[in-house]
Amino acid sequence: MPSAAPRSFSSVPPTTPTSPLGSGARLGPGWRRRRRRGSYGGGGLCREVRQRRRGESRVLWFELEGEAGGAGGWASSLNARMDNRFATAFVIACVLSLISTIYMAASIGTDFWYEYRSPVQENSSDLNKSIWNDFASDEADEKTYSDALFRYNGTVGLWRRCITIPQNTYWYSPPERTESFDMVTKCMSFTLNEQFMEKFVEPGNHNSGIDLLRTYLWRCQFLLPFVSLGLMCFGALIGLCACICRSLYPTIATGILHLLAGLCTLGSVSCYVAGIELLHQKLELPENVSGEFGWSFCLACVSAPLQFMASALFIWAAHTNRKEYTLMKAYRVA
Repeated sequence: MPSAAPRSFSSVPPTTPTSPLGSGARLGPGWRRRRRRGSYGGGGLCREVRQRRRGESRVLWFELEGEAGGAGGWASSLNARMDNRFATAFVIACVLSLISTIYMAASIGTDFWYEYRSPVQENSSDLNKSIWNDFASDEADEKTYSDALFRYNGTVGLWRRCITIPQNTYWYSPPERTESFDMVTKCMSFTLNEQFMEKFVEPGNHNSGIDLLRTYLWRCQFLLPFVSLGLMCFGALIGLCACICRSLYPTIATGILHLLAGLCTLGSVSCYVAGIELLHQKLELPENVSGEFGWSFCLACVSAPLQFMASALFIWAAHTNRKEYTLMKAYRVA
């Protein structure tokens, strides 16, 4: 068989791209430039990706630029992120301050700073009746109400003293215990004269001289808790003004006030402990009688470190925020 003639590739006419306007349309030089740039195929996709990236970059730049523009907008955006961190510390400090204020107010208003534990006195003898009457008298001196506190499970606060006695008292001792011996708590408030009254070297003996140390300890333990509450309330007003002004710098004053409030609370607790110890040196506890600090005293002890922690957070947030703002401002000027 005769062999087929080999095909020549040179005989195939070269193909030309089809014009979008049709086969008969004439292609201009602009179409060739678009073809070289990649209008079709993968080149067009790459151009779309580049345009999308340019748009996203432009939007991001406009967001960072803000009103100041350029590097100032970047600094303001960074400063805003820092403000969020400082605002978190500010909120935590406010919560600690609120808890410490509640604890301090509860400790001032309750009567369980110190508690005495003694055997129950069920008989209603003349001596017990006299002690109860002297305890309830407005002219009771330190020794009189202290003896009643020792004998009848007394509790002492900053404002009041309380004892536990039978509900119905008799001038004679009944043969057996009845329902009339249900125990009730009787409290007497310290008057302002008693709060500022001088303490004597020998309690109850006005001729023994004035004990200046116990006198000023008693006055301090009464006044310092109110000073602490006042400082925290004033600091809260400054913190509220800082929130309204949207600035953390005024909270430096709030932190300083909380620091002073913590020192006052700590001083009040220390004065109370020292005063109780000195009193027990003058008046020894009877047998089978014990004393311990109550939960009101514990609330005051817990309030002091909370105030110190709140003060540290307030001062750190305000000082560091001010420092970062100064650095950002210097950067913008540069």
